[in-house]
Amino acid sequence: MAALFLEMRRHPRPIVAAVHGRALGGGCGIATAADILIAASSSLFGYPEVNVGFVPAMVMAILRRSVSDKRAFELIVSGDSITAQTACDYGMVNRLFPDEGFDQEVDAYVARLASKSASALTLAKQLFYRTDAMGFEAAVQAGADTNAIARTTQDFAAGVAEFLKKR
Repeated sequence: MAALFLEMRRHPRPIVAAVHGRALGGGCGIATAADILIAASSSLFGYPEVNVGFVPAMVMAILRRSVSDKRAFELIVSGDSITAQTACDYGMVNRLFPDEGFDQEVDAYVARLASKSASALTLAKQLFYRTDAMGFEAAVQAGADTNAIARTTQDFAAGVAEFLKKR
């Protein structure tokens, strides 16, 4: 599981998890490890490992970056399930879609994301996670460096040309 979480983090493009149903234990961990988490309104989330004497240990590093420390701790030690709305309120879930039409909503969301510049998405994801442990000044400098790189890509040249045509 640790290797999977690391590979998900290192993957060059955003990973979207779509949950329609229950995501408990390892399934919840994988969903939490995704860059973006979309859920159907009837979905449930939880880390019930503590109920059987186990610890959802590896997901803690990810969960506490998604929700407050107090929420993360409570989710880990209570073993309780929470609704999709609560998970959204906590910051675990990015978007909630109704159960009816869920697959179409997810497809449309992913299609919009996929229509973005591949190089910009890759650079943005790399910068987002690279700045995780940086101080403010180092993170701003890393952003400036990434902007300099982005300006050299074909996607940037095409995007500027398209923008100028619309003016």
